[in-house]
Amino acid sequence: MNIPIRRLTVFLMVLFAALLLQVNWLQAITAESLREADGNPRVNERKFDDQRGPIIVADEQIAYSEETGEDALYDYQRVYEDSEYFAHVTGFFSFYNETGIERAENSLLDGSDSRLAVRNFMDMISGEESQGASAHLTLHPDAQRAAVDGLRQFGDTGAAVALDPSTGEILTAASIPTFDANPISSLDTEVSGQAMEELDARLEEDNPLLNRAFNERYPPGSTFKIVTAAAALENGASPDSEMAAPDSMELGGTLRNAGGMSCNGGNPDTLANSIKISCNTSFANWAMELGAEQMYEQASAFGFNQGPLEVPLDVTESLAPNESDDEFVLARSGIGQGNLEATPLQMAMVASGIANNGDVMRPYLVDSVQAPDLSEITSTDPEVYMPGAVSSSTASDLTEMMKLVTEEGGTGTNAAISGIDVAGKTGTAQAGGDRANHSWYIGFAPADDPEVAVATVIEHGGGGGGASAAPVARDIMEAVLQE
Repeated sequence: MNIPIRRLTVFLMVLFAALLLQVNWLQAITAESLREADGNPRVNERKFDDQRGPIIVADEQIAYSEETGEDALYDYQRVYEDSEYFAHVTGFFSFYNETGIERAENSLLDGSDSRLAVRNFMDMISGEESQGASAHLTLHPDAQRAAVDGLRQFGDTGAAVALDPSTGEILTAASIPTFDANPISSLDTEVSGQAMEELDARLEEDNPLLNRAFNERYPPGSTFKIVTAAAALENGASPDSEMAAPDSMELGGTLRNAGGMSCNGGNPDTLANSIKISCNTSFANWAMELGAEQMYEQASAFGFNQGPLEVPLDVTESLAPNESDDEFVLARSGIGQGNLEATPLQMAMVASGIANNGDVMRPYLVDSVQAPDLSEITSTDPEVYMPGAVSSSTASDLTEMMKLVTEEGGTGTNAAISGIDVAGKTGTAQAGGDRANHSWYIGFAPADDPEVAVATVIEHGGGGGGASAAPVARDIMEAVLQE
C-alpha cells in the first residue's frame, strides 16, 4: 500500500471515529437537553398530547386538561376555571413555560415522576391512556375570592395571605392585578403570543405576573410594632410597662406620630395602649431601649432573615437587618420603617405565630397529590417552622393587646366581626417620594381559639390600614369562619 492510500485510510478512520464519538455524545450525554429544548417540536407534542392531571381546590378542578377534538393539532388544551382568582397560585402551562403550581408540581402533573412509573407501565400494558396526578391545594375558595374582590375594591395593586395558624395551611394567597391564564395557555400561538406580549408590556407599570403575596417586599409599617412589642415582652416588659411617648423626636431627622397626634398627651404611654392607638414615638423608644441585637433576634425568630422559603412556590426572603450603627434607623425599625422589607406571607406568619401560642408553622399550599386511581402519592404533614418565636405568655399578652385594636378607640375597628373577638394590628408604611403610603393589616380570629390568621396590604392605599386593608382582612376571616 503506497503512502497516499495509507494517509487516506488513516483520515477515513479518524472521520469514522469522530462520527462515533459524536453519535455517542448526542445519544448519551446531550440527549436529555436536546429532547427538552424549547425549539424541539416534539416537546410541545408531548406536552399537549398527554392528559395532564388537574389542580383541585375544595374538590373542584380549577385547572384541568380538556380534549381538543379529532382535527386538532394537539390532543389536550389546559383550562383554568375562575382563573383571575387563582392565577398566581396555579400559574399557567403554555408553549413558553410553566409557572406556579404547574411548574412546582410539573413532573407529577404530567405523569413523568418516578413515583408514577408502575402506574404508567400498567397503562402501557393495558392500552389505557396515561394521565398525570392531581394536586390538591389548601386554598379556601370563598376566602380566596373575598381576598381578590376586596383588594380590587380598595386599590390597583396589593396582596393578601391567610393561614391556618395551627397547621400552616395557606388558605388565601391573592395578588392584584391578576390575569387570565387561559389565553396564555392557548394552543393558538397567535392568541398565546399576544397575551404574553400584553402582559410583558405591563412589567414596568404594574406587572400582573408578579405574585405579590409571596414575592414582593414592602416596609411593614406599624404592623411590625407587634414584633417590637414581642421583643419588649420577651425581655421583661409587661402590657402595662410605660415608655416615653413625646409628640415628636429628633434623631438626625424628625419622627412624629401619625397625623401629628399625641399619644397620651405626650406623657409616657403603656405598651398596650401604644398598640391600640399605634403610637410611633413610644415604639421608637422601645426599639432603642431594646437595642439592635434584640430587635434582630426577635424578627428572625418570626421568620425574617431565614433565606428563601418554598411552599412549594418560591417565597422571597423577608429582611430585618441588625441596625446597630444608626440610632435613627433603629428607631424607625421599631415602627416598621427603615430597612425593613416583608412579604405579606411573612407578616401573616407573624400573626399566625402569636395565634398559635408562639410557634410559627411552616406554610404550605399543596395538601396532597393523588394518582389517577386516587391513591395518595404525597401528603403534607404540619410542621413547626420557627418553634418558640415567642413564649406562650408573650403570645397571650400580645393577643389581649391586639384585641384592643379592633375595639372602640382602636385603629382597626373595620376588621371587627360581630360576635367574634378579633386580634389585629393596622399599619401605614411610607412608600417614599410623593407616593401614597401602603396600607396594612394583620390579625387573627377568633382571638381565643384562632382558626385563621391574615395579612393584607394595599399598595399606595393611603388613609391608613384601618380604612382599607382592615375590611379586606375582615372579609377573608369571615369567609373562613362561616364554613
